[in-house]
Amino acid sequence: MRVELRDVAAGYGGAPVVRGVSAEVPAGGWLAVVGPNGAGKSTLLKAVAGLVRSTGVVEVGGRAVGGLRARERARLIGYAPQVAVVPDGLAVADYALLGRTPHLDPLAREGRADREVVAGVLDRLDLAHLADRPLRALSGGERQRAVLARVLAQQTGVLLLDEPTTGLDIGHAQALLDLVDRLRAEDGTTVVSTLHDLVLAAQYADRLLLVDGGGPVAHGSPADVLTQEVVARHYAAEVEVLRTRGGHPAVVPSRPV
Repeated sequence: MRVELRDVAAGYGGAPVVRGVSAEVPAGGWLAVVGPNGAGKSTLLKAVAGLVRSTGVVEVGGRAVGGLRARERARLIGYAPQVAVVPDGLAVADYALLGRTPHLDPLAREGRADREVVAGVLDRLDLAHLADRPLRALSGGERQRAVLARVLAQQTGVLLLDEPTTGLDIGHAQALLDLVDRLRAEDGTTVVSTLHDLVLAAQYADRLLLVDGGGPVAHGSPADVLTQEVVARHYAAEVEVLRTRGGHPAVVPSRPV
């Protein structure tokens, strides 16, 4: 499902936090929004999700997000915030089942088909053996997968992931992004994420959008965006840009000697 942004500005009242953003993500593509702290990345993602007031055009599958009701948006877009509210009293399967809510009639309860959807999602995320475990008993990586399970249970064409690797070590972060990439390949799901780690962003996303000071400053392939000059300027950092075995740019700090 295609995502299109045209001259988008968004904020929480007063001056916009992010402005002048235009980008296109084809169906099945992955756009990673990167930039220094406070650049407006999370606000932009919330604008795509229809969770903050915005101007300009935000379209998902050719439909203007601003004109959709909450239930309609939730059928098109799955959104995982950077810090998800995870009720301690729920088990993993019950939490994932919340993702079926947009597909239910008012006052209706989940049925057999909904539980089958959740069972399939838990199996794909290697969470089936934890289905009855309380959320509070999960490790950080397991909890992140549980949040992803709830979003995937919505069965949307677009996934919005705000810093999905926050708090994860490199192994768990890699495993989670591998999983998202596999689901994207299998289902044709479009992914828009914010990512703090530029090395991971370069390896998983097709294209990067670098924002700084609330506005876009670079947009293109990882190799085009993550140059030494661009990163040094917008992150105020001394860096070197190396290449992985796969040819992806790898931004590393360069300590002055």
